[in-house]
Formats: sequence, C-alpha cells, structure tokens
Amino acid sequence: MNNLIILPIIMPFIIGAVLILFAKNHQLQRVISGLAAVGMFVIAIYLAVTVYNKGIIVLDVGNWQAPFGIVLVADLLATLMVLLTSLLSLVCLFFTFQTITPQREQFYFYPFYFFLLVGVNGAFLTGDIFNLFVFFEVMLISSYALIVNGGTKYQLRESFKYVVINVFASALFVIAVGWLYSVTGTLNMAHLSERIAELEQTGVLTVIAMIFFVVFASKGALFPLYFWLPKSYFGPPAAISALFGGLLTKVGIYAILRTFTLIFYHEINYTHQLIMITIAGFTMLFGVLGAVSQFDFKRILSYHIISQVGYMVMGIGIFTPLAIAGAIYYIIHHMIVKTALFLFAGTVEQITGTTELKKMGGLLKTHPVLTWLFFISAISLAGIPPFSGFFSKFPIILAGFQEKAYIISGVALLVGFFTLFSMMKIVSYAFWGKPKHTEEQANRSIRQLLLPIVPLVALTIILGLAAEPVFQYSVQIAEQIMDPSIYIESVLKE
Repeated sequence: MNNLIILPIIMPFIIGAVLILFAKNHQLQRVISGLAAVGMFVIAIYLAVTVYNKGIIVLDVGNWQAPFGIVLVADLLATLMVLLTSLLSLVCLFFTFQTITPQREQFYFYPFYFFLLVGVNGAFLTGDIFNLFVFFEVMLISSYALIVNGGTKYQLRESFKYVVINVFASALFVIAVGWLYSVTGTLNMAHLSERIAELEQTGVLTVIAMIFFVVFASKGALFPLYFWLPKSYFGPPAAISALFGGLLTKVGIYAILRTFTLIFYHEINYTHQLIMITIAGFTMLFGVLGAVSQFDFKRILSYHIISQVGYMVMGIGIFTPLAIAGAIYYIIHHMIVKTALFLFAGTVEQITGTTELKKMGGLLKTHPVLTWLFFISAISLAGIPPFSGFFSKFPIILAGFQEKAYIISGVALLVGFFTLFSMMKIVSYAFWGKPKHTEEQANRSIRQLLLPIVPLVALTIILGLAAEPVFQYSVQIAEQIMDPSIYIESVLKE
C-alpha cells in the first residue's frame, strides 16, 4: 500500500524518459502522453480517497527509517495537491493537442511536460526539506525548457528574468537548508518540527524561517518578487501559460503552508501576523492594480495570479482554522478557474489571432457558448456568488474580521472589486460590441478547444453549489496540518 505514494513521482519520470525515444514521432507521443495523463489522474484519485479513508501514508524509501532516510508522506493536503495537479495536467495536455505546432513539439515538449510533473508531485509528497529543494529544481529546469519552447525573441528575453530570479532563490534555498541543518542536525520535516519545538524558535531560527519565506515567496510571486511573472507567462503557448498559471505559483504557496504550519509556527505574531499579512496586502493590491492597467487578455490574467496568491497568504498569516481552511479552499478554486481562464485566452487567440483587447470585439455574437463559459469563470474569479470564488474568499475575510485584522480584510474586499472591474473589461472589449474578426474567423469551429475547458467550468460551479462539503473537507485538512503531532507521529512512528 505504501508504495502507492511513489507512483505520482516515478510514473511521469518513466513516461518522460520513454517519450524521448519517440521524439520524432509526434502522433505516438500524443497517444502515450494522453494515456499516461489519464492513468496519473486515476492514481491521484485513488491515492486521495485512500488517505481520506485510512489516514496518512508514509513510505521510507530504501527501508531507511525516518529521520535518517528519505521519506515520502501523503497526508490530506499533499494528496489534494497531487489530485489537482493531475487534473490540470490532463486538461492542459488535451488542449495542447489542439493548439501546439509541430515546430514546438519537436523540441522535446512532451518529455519536459512530464518531467515538470515529477518535480511538482515530488515537492508535494516529500517529507524532507532537502528533497523539497531537489524537486523544486527538477520542476524549475523543466519549466525553463517549456517556457522557452518555440524560441521566439520575446520568450528568450523574458524567460531570462524568470531564470535569474529562480537561480537566486535556489541559492538562498541551499543556504537556508544548510544553516537549518547546522542548528538542528536534521532535515526531516517531522524531526525538524520536534527539534525546533525543543530549541524554541527564537533568534537565528526566526532568521532562517524568514529566508525560507523569501525563497518560497519568490516561487509564489509575492510582493515585491513578482516582477518576473506577467511577462514570462505571456510568451509561451496558452496551454503552458494555463498550466503554469494554475500550478507553479501554488507550489510556492504549498511550501509556505507546509513549513509555516509544521516547522516555523512558534513566532506567529512576527512571522505570520506581521510579515505574511503585510506582504499579502501589498501582493493583492499591486497585483490587481497591474491587472486593471493592462489591455491584453493574457497579461490581465497573469497579474491576477499575483493578486490572488495574496489571498492565500493572507489566510496563512491570520493562522486560525477558519482562515487556513479558507486558504485551502481558495487554492482549489484558483487552480481550477485560473487554468480555465488561460485556456479561454488561448481559444480567443485561436479565433482572433491576437490577445490585445482593443483588436477584439463581438465574440458574443459569433461564439456565444465560449462567451457564457468565460463569463461564468470570470465572475467566479471575482468572487460573485454562487460560484467557488465567493465561498473561498468569504472564510478568509471573515476570519480577518474575527481576528480584528481590519486593514487587510478591507484590502481584500477592495481587491475583489477591482478584480471584477478588470474581468468586465475583458468581457466588454472581447465579447461585447461589433465583431472585429473576419467572417472566416467567425466561422472557426472551437468545439474541440472547449471540450477540455468545460470540466473546469463545471467544477467551479460544483464547488460553489456544493460549498458545504468542500469547505468541510478543507476544514479537515486545516485541522490536520495545524496539529503537527499528527504528521510527526505518522512519520517518526512515535
């Protein structure tokens, strides 16, 4: 049973290696990739259901018991993230089949796609902070290859910033890991939690905690380290922007959530309620102002990623069960709806040939299904009931008012208003008014493009209509991760 945990890591690695052998046969690569993505999704569902029913699963790799060996840990949070990863990778892959050019496919697109999943799933499942660094690097190296795939000047120029900031963050990560080991003598997360509780998190350990926060903040695109994101996510094909927009920043947010609930939770007044909440406020505000100022479909969505990771960090910073549950609900909602919105941007680009809003118009008349599906996703992102955006923001803001964090709660409400404004700008320019596209473009069939997106739109509706059970699931996850003894007992078997 425990060996089940390793499948989300080893399976995409094997598939990626096999796909290299068929690099010249694009059709065969598509068949193998599609079947593998479906298989990974089924495994992720089985793993999530098993952990939900039977509790945390731990695998001591090589039979070396923790804290001396490498461990993989599947708890409720980790399995949820693996499940969402599998869903998004499946949807984006099938959208890729409809939109990618042979020129891009020939540069090992599919192998790097699966190697990226090795890093992401590994980051979610590892119980060792050094291996968290290793899986981060696997993920980043694969993302470098995918983000420059196609080799346009724009991609090469803008991805340079992405590479530089991540290399800098990786260097800081190594320093922080080494420093932490020198103080505590361990890198196993459960053992770290025990050791830091014994040593008390004061002085040097708080400094180390803040270095880790800076590292994860750069991965999660928090203020002021978000500058690389909007232009980097603008260049790649829509399917890659969608996968990155839905997935990659959440790996940074997951790392903050994991480490600051399991390891560094002893100086909440400083690390959480001062630093995180302040950063969350600036992240939300600057992100949404960036979105409001743009007139490009994909750039608006890219800036929204920044503003919305601010909500998640706000929930972590408030650090009550309600706020953490809200942050988890928000992660679920955002990964689904943001991916859908980027895929809509790709669909619109396939019709009009552009992502500039001022060159679009009238898509409601020629593509009404596309318009209404986008509209549902847009108002869900803005937090309009009864969709998932409302039920994910509500507990975070409510927790803010309950904890008398009035300023950040006010900022969150204001950002919601600006988010709605910027999404309505897309609707009014792209979908309203007179069509600006040609008759040939108007007759373009987009049925195949919409098929992968429809499940995501359905999910954002279901997450809203079934808010009660989804929120209860989020509460269970919050209660599990806010009680480190559960994780420690599972890993160290004490």
